[in-house]
Amino acid sequence: MNKKFLIVGNWKMNLTTTQASLLVHRLSENIKIHKNIEVVLAPTMLTLQPISLQIDHRKFKLASQDAYFIDEGAYTGQVSFTMLKNLVKYGIIGHSERRHIFGESLETVTKKVAAAYRNNIIPILCVGETNTERLAGETNQVIHDQVETALANITSEDITSLVIAYEPVWAIGTGSVATPDQASSVAKVIRNDISELYGSEAAGRVRILYGGSVKPDLVSGFLRDPQIDGLLVGGASLNYRQFADIVTGANRVAHNLKLKEDE
Repeated sequence: MNKKFLIVGNWKMNLTTTQASLLVHRLSENIKIHKNIEVVLAPTMLTLQPISLQIDHRKFKLASQDAYFIDEGAYTGQVSFTMLKNLVKYGIIGHSERRHIFGESLETVTKKVAAAYRNNIIPILCVGETNTERLAGETNQVIHDQVETALANITSEDITSLVIAYEPVWAIGTGSVATPDQASSVAKVIRNDISELYGSEAAGRVRILYGGSVKPDLVSGFLRDPQIDGLLVGGASLNYRQFADIVTGANRVAHNLKLKEDE
C-alpha cells in the first residue's frame, strides 16, 4: 500500500491577514513538496481568499474551518460551502469547538456534510468524546452515533473521499494526548461502522486522522499505526518550525513504510 499521509493545520481564530501571510511565507520556505504527503491549511474565513492567491498549490491545499449548510439566502453573517467551492478542497465539519461552544447538533453536522459534497468539497468530519464520556466507557457509542448520523445522506461514491478526524475532546488544547493504541482502537470502530454501511472496501479507503495536542515528537507513534492516515494539528500549526517538523516527520514515516513494503 502506497500510503499518502494527510497533514491538516487548523489555525482556528488566530492571525490577522498580515500575520497569516507571513506564516504562509515561512511555511513555504520550510516545507518541501513530498509525494507521500498532502499538506492542508485551514485559515480563518477572512484570510482564505488572499492566502489562496499566495500559496503554491502544488505544496498546499486549503480547507475551511466551517461553513453554513444552506447554499445562499438571507442568513446574515454566514458563509456557505457554495461560496467556498472554488477556494478550498476540504471543509472541516463538526469540530468539537463547534459542537460544544456553538451548540452544533448531530443534525446540523449531517446537513453540513451533505452541503460540502453538494459543492464538491471533501468533508473532514471531526468526531470525539468528552472526558466524562470516556470515563463512563461511552467512547465507542459516542463515535458510532457521530459517524452514523453524519453520513445519513451520503452515497457510496461520495464516501470513498471522506476524511474523518478523531479528536478526543479531552485532548484538545489540554496537553493531554491519546495514545496511538487508543487512537487506533477508535479508528477501528470508525472503519467498522463505515464497513457496515458501505462495505469493507469503502471503509479501507476513508482516511482517518488523529487530532488533539499534536506535536512533532508524536508524529511517528501515530502514523506508524496502519489505522491512522494523518494528523489534524491545532496550536502547533501556528508555529512554522513545529508544523514543518510535523510534515518532515510524516514524510520520514511514509518513506520508511515504503522501504518495508519493497523489501
